[in-house]
Amino acid sequence: MTSKPIGSDSSSYSQAQAELELVQALLQANEAAYPWNPADPNAESYFTQMEQAFDLTAWSEDEVAPRSQKFFSFLNQLWTPVSLTQKFSARVPQALLNQIAQHAQRIVASNLSLANQLIQCVQDVLPNWGEEDLQILARPLAYAMRGNETEAIESTLTAVRAVEWTELSEIEQARLSLAVARYALAQLDGDR
Repeated sequence: MTSKPIGSDSSSYSQAQAELELVQALLQANEAAYPWNPADPNAESYFTQMEQAFDLTAWSEDEVAPRSQKFFSFLNQLWTPVSLTQKFSARVPQALLNQIAQHAQRIVASNLSLANQLIQCVQDVLPNWGEEDLQILARPLAYAMRGNETEAIESTLTAVRAVEWTELSEIEQARLSLAVARYALAQLDGDR
């Protein structure tokens, strides 16, 4: 099996070559299949063998920490849009959900207050709104007691009519966008 040289031009590495390598790897049955039932008595020997083959002690803590942080950050980037889509896709267009998720991922670790983080998340989605006006609408979501952010989000959602995005008033769109941003920030903050 050949592998793509590091630093080579990605356009020269064809999809057909990658598919061929995948098929070859699948057809080479040099390893036992993964035991899907961990309660199976034969599975224990498989897991023991895999643990012994993986030697984390050879890596320094300075090497593991940043790589694991980068890995989990990558997972967060994948999870947040999916989570938002599951919760809000019936009420908010996907493009707006993606935009809010991207902003939330960038600013979740910032030193901004929660209210300002919410505003930063929705300003591009609501270009006609001033920061002061958004600040007023963000207050109930930003200053809810710790642990009650779910109640604040749900309260906002019930206050906004469940109709198509285009049928909502501008204030309803703003409230709904801020609720989406609050949910996204809570998801990202909980994963850190």
